[in-house]
Amino acid sequence: MREINAKDITAQVKRLCMEANSYLPEDIKEKINASEQAEPWALAKNILGIIRENYLIAEDAYVPVCQDTGVACVFMEIGQDVHIVGNLEEAVNEGVRQGYTEGCLRKSVVRDPLDRVNTTDNTPAMIYYDIVPGDGFKLTVAPKGFGSENMSQIKMLKPSDGLQGVKDFILKVVEDAGPNPCPPIVVGVGIGGTFDKAALLAKKALMRNTNVRNADPFYAQLEEEMLEKINALGIGPQGVGGKTTALAVNIEKMPTHIAGLPIAVNINCHVTRHKSVEL
Repeated sequence: MREINAKDITAQVKRLCMEANSYLPEDIKEKINASEQAEPWALAKNILGIIRENYLIAEDAYVPVCQDTGVACVFMEIGQDVHIVGNLEEAVNEGVRQGYTEGCLRKSVVRDPLDRVNTTDNTPAMIYYDIVPGDGFKLTVAPKGFGSENMSQIKMLKPSDGLQGVKDFILKVVEDAGPNPCPPIVVGVGIGGTFDKAALLAKKALMRNTNVRNADPFYAQLEEEMLEKINALGIGPQGVGGKTTALAVNIEKMPTHIAGLPIAVNINCHVTRHKSVEL
């Protein structure tokens, strides 16, 4: 049995909160740069250039790449042969508290959805656990801004809606979102499971490298098809028009009930932040 001290988890969460908010993943930067080069619409090309300049400034000055430093979504893959010494949930929240305070990151969490009083330290984190074989421990912090989160949708399709229903819903969600999620966006799609599981699949899809397609050739082709259809909408960077509405479409799927076809679309802006470490 391998032991991991909760204090070590706190230290890593703190670091990841600050780094994820300042450094975009390499694949996202590559997509932004390539889109700028390929964009034929002058205004859209200019916007993409500003986005590139913004992330370079954030890297150089170690400041947030976006003023909305998000809700801290923390994903943990915990080996079944690992024992955590201390309170795991408290350790994660303490890491978020320290990271957002010492990193001068905006505190955006309110204690109650209706009374709207700020918790002042961006806790609690949204914590997700997966128990996996072995004695590994993988920690991922994915700050999620709500300009994009608010544009996400879920729908319980009928099995008879089939593939066309899935395609239509994905396209509808992006059309409904328009310029609101600060495009170019990354589109995470979860298909199957239950109402809640589909949403989690969609959020996890946003953390997959945008250069990596779904391992199933059918869904890999569907990702490419939907990216093409979304970019044909002409919404463009920040909604000014152009061919770059989305940088990628990532789809995750799982088995579901014979009577259902759940689908969730979780949108992320071009500031698609996530950073991981293995303890």
